[in-house]
Amino acid sequence: MSGLSPMMQQYKEIKSQYKDCILFFRLGDFYEMFFEDAELASKELEIALTGRDCGLPERAPMCGVPYHSADSYIAKLINKGYKVAICEQMEDPALAKGIVKREVIRIVTPGTITDETALDDRKNNYLMAIYREGYSFGIAVADLSTGDFYCTEISFGNTIGKLTGEVAKYAPSEIIANTRLIKDESLMKSITGKNSVFITPCEDELFDKGKAMLNIKSRFGEDDARRVKNLAINAAGALLEYLSRTQKVSLDHMRTLNPYSIEGYMMLDAIARTNLELTETMRGKSRKGSLLWVLDRTVTPMGGRLIRRWVEQPLIGVEDIRERLDAVEEVKNQFVARMELREQLKKVY
Repeated sequence: MSGLSPMMQQYKEIKSQYKDCILFFRLGDFYEMFFEDAELASKELEIALTGRDCGLPERAPMCGVPYHSADSYIAKLINKGYKVAICEQMEDPALAKGIVKREVIRIVTPGTITDETALDDRKNNYLMAIYREGYSFGIAVADLSTGDFYCTEISFGNTIGKLTGEVAKYAPSEIIANTRLIKDESLMKSITGKNSVFITPCEDELFDKGKAMLNIKSRFGEDDARRVKNLAINAAGALLEYLSRTQKVSLDHMRTLNPYSIEGYMMLDAIARTNLELTETMRGKSRKGSLLWVLDRTVTPMGGRLIRRWVEQPLIGVEDIRERLDAVEEVKNQFVARMELREQLKKVY
């Protein structure tokens, strides 16, 4: 970094810690990008590429976006499969002595974006962790925007078929996985299929069982931690650690851990889901005309997400099915109460 101005040295130092991200570097009222990031972002966002004196003979390529409208630009980059590190000024420039202190306060990835304008509020945006040990797998899934958190283990039978079925069910925006899984290109291809899933390779240390259990206990408590079995511990703990590293804030809204057995639900592979048109049609990939479109008369985003989850994972346990049908029947038979309930629910955002 010899010859660079002090501010550019600061930029380079922070960028070196987030090489896999586009760095949004706060300068006054703008987030600026420099060098390779600027060239890439200017093309993807269709904004002007300019230059800035940086202490070198040639000006540094630069582009920027206003901080008050940055969310829409970040969403565009995320939708194109990039990760964005947001670097903020940590002190008032008017009071700072020398270079303003800056730190990355959050990393936005396809599985951790929470901007409401970039998400469908009737559909979960899932981040999935998969831990492979031989031909057994631990799975954890979370929606950062809603706080939903699920985990399970696949350890017998057609484990690969079950795994691909779970991926098809959740349709995650991003998958984090350990080295043993990432290196198996054939298996990775069968997992992702034709879906454009953002894959984030993670170091095996992230999935360490001891650290994973500590993460689970810290977030959900001792009682819930005891309900998590075997490889699901590795996946759930790694997912919590990844969220902590990227969001750099407390995950207080994630209050409920939901371990489950995939044997409690009907197994549907990606082909069956497509042919049955559960949530979208085969032609046009439209919600209109799908089974969900026919069934969904909910009036809140939470209700919409719930009935989507019911459609995507049909129950097979007789008692569970009867319990759900009894609940539906009770509300169905009370017309006045149902109409009043709908009116009240319409006020929920």
